Amino acid sequence: MARIGILSFAHMHAESYAACLTQIPEAQLTAIWDDNPERGRKAAERYSSQFVEDLDAFLALPIDGVIITAENVKHRSLAEKAAAAGKWVLSEKPLATTVEDAQAMISVCRDARVGLGTAFPCRYVPSLMALRDAIAAGEYGEIYAATCTNNGQFPGGWFGVEALAGGGATMDHTVHVVDLLRWMLRREFVSVYCENGHLLGRDTDLDDVGVLQMEMEDGIIISHIASWNRPKSFPTWGDVTIELIGEKGVAFVDAFRQKIDLYDDGAMRLQWDYWGGNPDLGLIQEFVRAVDERREPAITGHDGLKAVEVTVAAYQSVATGKRVLLPT
Repeated sequence: MARIGILSFAHMHAESYAACLTQIPEAQLTAIWDDNPERGRKAAERYSSQFVEDLDAFLALPIDGVIITAENVKHRSLAEKAAAAGKWVLSEKPLATTVEDAQAMISVCRDARVGLGTAFPCRYVPSLMALRDAIAAGEYGEIYAATCTNNGQFPGGWFGVEALAGGGATMDHTVHVVDLLRWMLRREFVSVYCENGHLLGRDTDLDDVGVLQMEMEDGIIISHIASWNRPKSFPTWGDVTIELIGEKGVAFVDAFRQKIDLYDDGAMRLQWDYWGGNPDLGLIQEFVRAVDERREPAITGHDGLKAVEVTVAAYQSVATGKRVLLPT
């Protein structure tokens, strides 16, 4: 039995991860900590867990692993404390807001001999898994280019505050696609050019649209749009799409297209209920296995670092107006 704690319910994904833990027989949501006590107590009530207000007391509990779903800039400090207490760590994406912080998280977990994982649940979307398998089997031959999107609703709150989020839509909605392409194509990114801005009038000064032109090893060209362009009335939060152009054909995946149209008089709008596989459940099940087996999670801290490198380079490109080369 893997005893798991959740550090903060600041990020909306904490709700899904907590629900997943209650569905896994081999796992127990042992405790919840939050620097917002009211939010933490309510979450503990919802998931029949205990709330511990003091962080040191929380980490002193017999917990095997923690899931960090705090504001982006707090990931490093919470990971360092958890690693020092001997806990396995799964951090919400982005792993950190700077390359230095991401590297520090990897180092401290390595030195403490605990596993560090990054929450990229899109790797567990069935259609994306099938595309990866088809690419690996050579069905598309050499891959030449890809066009991707990750458009969503503006989450509001701390996501619009640079001191807590570290960046806007470019940071929030680029890391998923970067990770998926590294995972599918088994190539690293070598450069990025980005233009972004506060264009949609969202309640923030941060960028709400980012357009990226990237290159991967072997000359694979990637274009990507990251945005908070979905209005509040949109049927769902957003999308993840990938269109690959290959030597033997073209593949297009809309990762969350498996949906039912729901006309809800209570909400007074059309909603889309997703009926496909639960990628969050796949992510949490794998983390629980990693904790039980005392090994590195499948989606590692290094994977998180590589996505952070691209995102940070994108903001450097915006600042300089030039293409930025990535670390080799």
